[in-house]
Amino acid sequence: MTLIRTASRVRRRTCGWGAAVVLAGLVAAVPASAADTGLKETGSTLLFPLFQLWVSGYSAIRPEVKIDVTASNSGEGIKSAIAGTVQIGASDAYMSDEEAERNRDIISVPLAISAQTVNYNIPGLGGAGLQLDGPVLAGIYDGSIRQWNDPMIVALNPGISLPSNPIVPIRRDDPSGDTFMFTQFLDFSNQRWENSVGYGTTIEWPTVPGERGATGNDGMAKAIAATPYSIGYIGISVSRHAALGTARLKNQSGKFLLPTAQTISAAASVLDPRTPADERLSLVDAPGEQSYPLINYEYAVLSTRQPNNEIAASIRDFLLWSIAVDGGNAAKYIDAVGFIALPDFIRALSEKQIGRIK
Repeated sequence: MTLIRTASRVRRRTCGWGAAVVLAGLVAAVPASAADTGLKETGSTLLFPLFQLWVSGYSAIRPEVKIDVTASNSGEGIKSAIAGTVQIGASDAYMSDEEAERNRDIISVPLAISAQTVNYNIPGLGGAGLQLDGPVLAGIYDGSIRQWNDPMIVALNPGISLPSNPIVPIRRDDPSGDTFMFTQFLDFSNQRWENSVGYGTTIEWPTVPGERGATGNDGMAKAIAATPYSIGYIGISVSRHAALGTARLKNQSGKFLLPTAQTISAAASVLDPRTPADERLSLVDAPGEQSYPLINYEYAVLSTRQPNNEIAASIRDFLLWSIAVDGGNAAKYIDAVGFIALPDFIRALSEKQIGRIK
């Protein structure tokens, strides 16, 4: 039986900052005209490269609207949107049921579909590409698999000579949508991980000898590159430019796949039609022979209650342009970061949500 992972599955462990956020009704005061002061965005380091491209493209047609974008992390993006310190919080993770219930004016709006890669640094491996699955990755990150030539890894990689060196798992220290995605994959594919660790933007990582932490996707890429025999997870908009090994991941059908436009689209096509009106749905570990298992919606998290009509209109116009097929979802933007555009059904749901911003 295929399981549909919706927002209800984040009740056990979600964002570590949840107790600190301010209710959406307490929106910070913002000057009267968005055109005068601009719009502010912060959050996901996976989505940040696309936002940079969007701002450049949008300013060419709407130069009077100034948009300030910064990379922090998905947890900060959601927190800042709820607190009202930015107009747009960028996140790879949707809000949990509890957070959505506490903050009914805050919405999670998909802007595009992205993927995550599992990357490694194994000296001497040459051009051989590793094959990995969820249970092995869970074992690496809970410490039950310690060497690269562990029998479970060897069994997935016949014909490849793997070293006996200890594995160095690298994980995000900051509240991260990438951690949310990666730990969902471990949770969905490994009962022990589900029972003992769970998933979220912030989790209590098991203690593993030699483990290291990093901040942001750039930090993850640099840490893996600088650490022989390490492994980590990176958003595709950053990993595609890193000189690291990229693992083929095993999907539900037993196929080992890399993230491509075709495998990301195949995974999205299975679960997109099941997306609810509030668009909070996990796309991780979708069924299907050609479905790459680590994909997700990239969200704008924001309040439907803005301080004035001018700011609300500026936000609506920018987001509608961002998801338009002849705007921000055009190939020249989406292809540049390894994402895929929203399918028509999801675009219609996002347009409806954006229309609620007043």
